Amino acid sequence: MTSDKGIFIKNIYYMLAYAFQVLRQKNYESIAAEDFDDVQDLFAAILVKGISQQLKQGLHREYIIKSETLSLMRGKLNIHGTIHQQIQRKKILACEYDELSVNNVFNKILKTTVSILVRDHGVKNVRKTDLKKLLLFFDEVDTINPTGFRWDMLRYQRNNKNYEMLMNVCYFVLDGMLQTTEKGSFKMGSFSDKHMHRLYEKFILEYFKRHHSYLTEVRPAQVRWDLAPDTDERMIRFLPIMQTDIFLRYKEQILIIDAKYYGKTMQVQYDKATLHSGNMYQIFTYVKNQDTTESGNVSGMLLYAKTDEAIIPDCRFVMGGNRISVKTLDLSKDFKLIGAQLDRIAEEHFGKQGGGLPNWR
Repeated sequence: MTSDKGIFIKNIYYMLAYAFQVLRQKNYESIAAEDFDDVQDLFAAILVKGISQQLKQGLHREYIIKSETLSLMRGKLNIHGTIHQQIQRKKILACEYDELSVNNVFNKILKTTVSILVRDHGVKNVRKTDLKKLLLFFDEVDTINPTGFRWDMLRYQRNNKNYEMLMNVCYFVLDGMLQTTEKGSFKMGSFSDKHMHRLYEKFILEYFKRHHSYLTEVRPAQVRWDLAPDTDERMIRFLPIMQTDIFLRYKEQILIIDAKYYGKTMQVQYDKATLHSGNMYQIFTYVKNQDTTESGNVSGMLLYAKTDEAIIPDCRFVMGGNRISVKTLDLSKDFKLIGAQLDRIAEEHFGKQGGGLPNWR
């Protein structure tokens, strides 16, 4: 099945599998073999597998501060609370102490996401049953308000690294798909372009990293402004940062890719369709500032996700001695063909073959 953007839902799973290596493990193989009618059902299936696996290892625990009135001293004394108890002639102490608890933000996010998916019409009943069973293990965990949550505050360490993929799936559900009903409750909406863009960009980067190992650099990178040596250092801070999505290098050849996931790939003025001017200016600026020696070895590409528009850009230009191309990646095709499109891009620019189906598929 396809999403409302024409993407095969199973392809979203493959893109997630590149973005998060844990999905390439054996316990997720059944998901790769299954067809999904709705993207929320796919997310539910991933969470069922992932949370079940985490429960075998034990839910993540963190020390939280608890306040309690006790007959014996524990932790440190809360002076103000204790005085209040004494005034009321109660012979008890107000104490504060640290306790290792599962009621932390990571598990709260899991419980909140599962609780919402259980009520969603796009999730199959068999999956809802599995989700309800998982909720039994979150009895001591609270839920959170999913709106306005600061996702950038999450920090991963060795003892909670397993949660990173689960948190990203929850992020797609809670931040990318939630809509508020008139009664103030939450329901699932469509997978937003903003979140799909994030996944699209990460997938392309990880695909080149995995299947084109001859590349000496595969990363998002900053391009420095090609400034005159006597430029005042104090003025440089006013220049915007040039952050590329994907920076590929093989020997002297460099390809800078800007991944774009839009509802519209073309802009129309006076009945004339043209490429987005801002995108063209941006990729041209990246390329010319990277190619400081004017060697022509630096190329740029705008790689759009294909839409249902009548005009699909597929063109190449030489601008000031550098190649600038605009291509589309068709996410409605079988995943083999998506991989083949990316392999051709690398072969055309670097003259090297790579790719092939992933062995976990």
